[in-house]
Formats: sequence, C-alpha cells, structure tokens
Amino acid sequence: MLYYLALFLQNAFNPPGFGLFKYITFRSAAAAITALLISFIFGPMIIRYLKNKQIGEQSKAELRNVGNHHSKAGTPTMGGLIVLLSVLLPTLLWANVLNWFVIIIFITTLWLGFVGFLDDYLKVVKKYPNGLIGKYKLAGQVSIGLFIGVMIYFFPDLFSPNFSQINTLSTIPFEKNLNFDWGLMYIPMVIFIITATSNAVNLTDGLDGLSIGTVGISALALALIAYFTGNSTFAKYLNIIHLSGAGELTIFASAIVGAALGFLWFNSYPAKIFMGDTGSLALGGAIGALAVLLKKEFLLPILGGVFFAETLSVIIQVSYFKYTKKKYGEGRRIFLMSPLHHHFEKKGWHESQIVTRFYIIAVILAIITMATFKVR
Repeated sequence: MLYYLALFLQNAFNPPGFGLFKYITFRSAAAAITALLISFIFGPMIIRYLKNKQIGEQSKAELRNVGNHHSKAGTPTMGGLIVLLSVLLPTLLWANVLNWFVIIIFITTLWLGFVGFLDDYLKVVKKYPNGLIGKYKLAGQVSIGLFIGVMIYFFPDLFSPNFSQINTLSTIPFEKNLNFDWGLMYIPMVIFIITATSNAVNLTDGLDGLSIGTVGISALALALIAYFTGNSTFAKYLNIIHLSGAGELTIFASAIVGAALGFLWFNSYPAKIFMGDTGSLALGGAIGALAVLLKKEFLLPILGGVFFAETLSVIIQVSYFKYTKKKYGEGRRIFLMSPLHHHFEKKGWHESQIVTRFYIIAVILAIITMATFKVR
C-alpha cells in the first residue's frame, strides 16, 4: 500500500526521496525493520492476552522426563499470531500487492496460518487431545499446494511474461545449463513440496527458538535468491532462470527475517511464548512456496537441511519400529527419541546447546546453498 502511495505522490508532486520506493532493496530493508518493530510492539500485548486467557502449552507425557520440558507446561502458545502479523502486514505495506508472486505467497501463508490456528485452538482452548484431525490438517496443506500448482501450471502469464516457457522447470543444483522439466507431474510435485515443508518446520518446532531461528536463516538465503532471480543482470551473471516480478518476493522473505528476529526475542530459552502450529505450518509452507515460485525446489534439501534431517529421523524411527515389531514381536528404535533434537536431549545435551549447534548447521547449509550458483 505504501508502495502505491509513494508512486502516486512521486508522479503527482515529485517530492524528493520518494524515488527510493521503486527500489526492492529499500523496501526489503523497510519490511524487515517493520516486521521487527511489529514483533516488539504487539508481542508483549499478545503474550499478556494469552496468559490472561490461560492459553498455554499442555504437558506432553512423552516429554516429562526429557530436558526441562516438565517446566514448560502453561507457557503461552499460539505465538504464531505474532509471526503472522509481523510477516503479512509489512508485505502489504511495502510490496507490490498486485504482483502475482506476492499474491500467491500471501494467500499460502494466511491459509496455512488459519489451518495451524484451528489446530492450536482445538488443542489448547477446546482441549481436544490431538487438535485438528490429521486428515483435515493434511487436506488444508494439500489444497493450498493444489492451488499454487494449478495457478502456475494453467495461468503462468499472470506471473511473468516469460513464465509460460519455464513454468514446469526446476533448477538443478551444481549444473550450469540444465533444468528439470516436471511436465504433467508438476502439480503433484508442488503439493508434495508444500505439504512436506509445512510439516517439516512443524516437527522442528520442539525446542525454544529452534524452529523460528532456522526459518529466519533459510528466509535470508531465499531473500537473496529472490533478488537475484528477479534482477536480469544478476540472473544472467549467475546463469539462473530470470523471472520478471519475482524480485518482489525479496520483500516477503525479508519480512520473515525481521519477524523471526522479533519473535526470537520472546521465544529464546527460556521461552515466554511458543509459536504453535499457527506459526510453524504457515512458515514451513511459505518456505516451500518461495522455493516453488523461484524454481529452486531441488535446493530445499540443502537449504532446509535441518528440517529435512528432523523429518527423516521421524520417518526412520517409525519405520524401523514397525519393521522390528513385525519381525521380532518387539519394536526397536534407532534414535533415543525422535525428532532428532529430542535424541540429543536424551543424550544429555542442554536445550540451548542443541539450538545453537543447529543454527550453526543451518548457516553452513545456507552458505552451501548460495555457493551452488557458482560451483557448477
């Protein structure tokens, strides 16, 4: 909205300084700062409201003897409301809201935030043990993945003049002039990416500051990728797919970075509030949607390596347990506990130590991700 207001004022009165609004770099920095300020201003208000309404985390039986989880019962949850407000409002203020890249990422985040909110509400307020039934949560994730896939596959001209020529392509890491064409499998691929990343970030959200910090690191890398993709000079230099208009996603990704820093202020150990599914499902879906819109789906296992490892640990644990129970009559485990961060807690690592080391790994993976554009 501020973007269009600035354009109107510049065209009508040409005041000094308003030309800055046409630069994505300026608006991205403004979005990050705005997101940070929103977190700092509204965060304490939302925390107090949730405390007064006694909307707190319930004690989980399987975690009572793990780390300090026994002391976390009652801590306010549904803090994803802070994150959503801090991401979506700066996007509305600073981005080109008529740009279809922005429209798609905004709808994705809002929809998955609603699905997560419904799950948290049923779990914490209505006291349903499992919250939103799994198949309904999955339906919400699949439906938004289907929406994104259909829009890109059947209406590519809405996004960019050259999008119809590359709408089903994905960049292959470490390859200079090779892209993978999904063809008819494009829509199922998008559905899988959105569902997988949404659930992966949700699984990672088990320690104070772990999920929001790693999401912020991934979003920073995606902000750079979005800027390079939308800039014809950089795209040509790096020999990557150029998408006119995709640079506006830099503003959204920068808002995530600012929101992550702001929420981390309250969510770092010992957490004053938890993100809940309201935030984790939305942010996970947003990371996946950014990769899809920027044609960088194959980079997700590298950039989101922490989320990938957390999810893989659960899959391996459950599969091995079922296999050994069927074969030996007794289920066995590979990890002391899954997801992976709980395994290290069981080994005696302090929560802050695990989170810090996962941050370090996430930063290394982000650097490797950016290096793939030159190491080809």
